[in-house]
Amino acid sequence: MAKRHNYKNLTIWKLGLEIAFNISDIIKKFPEIERFALSDQMNRCSISIPSNIAEGSARSQKSFKYYVNIAMGSSFELVTQLIIAKHRAYITEAEFEMIEAKIEHFQRMASGFQNQL
Repeated sequence: MAKRHNYKNLTIWKLGLEIAFNISDIIKKFPEIERFALSDQMNRCSISIPSNIAEGSARSQKSFKYYVNIAMGSSFELVTQLIIAKHRAYITEAEFEMIEAKIEHFQRMASGFQNQL
């Protein structure tokens, strides 16, 4: 039987969850006009990161790599959305740098984790 990972014990899942919580806090400050636009997209994107790690953990090693890859794709998409939010002055440079550093850390860890699968 193939090895299964308990996603709740995975550091990449925990970091993904932390990113999703950070994004949830950040988008609360966005203007009402963004409620169903950029903020909604960022929310779904950030939730996708830990969700795909969790879903992939129940699959085969090969499939798990695919789900980690999807989570990484969502993380890159999220950085793009954060750049747009910063350009629109919805977030500060400090907020951007904090969350971008976390996302980049996630990306490095996820890439290393994929190589181990």
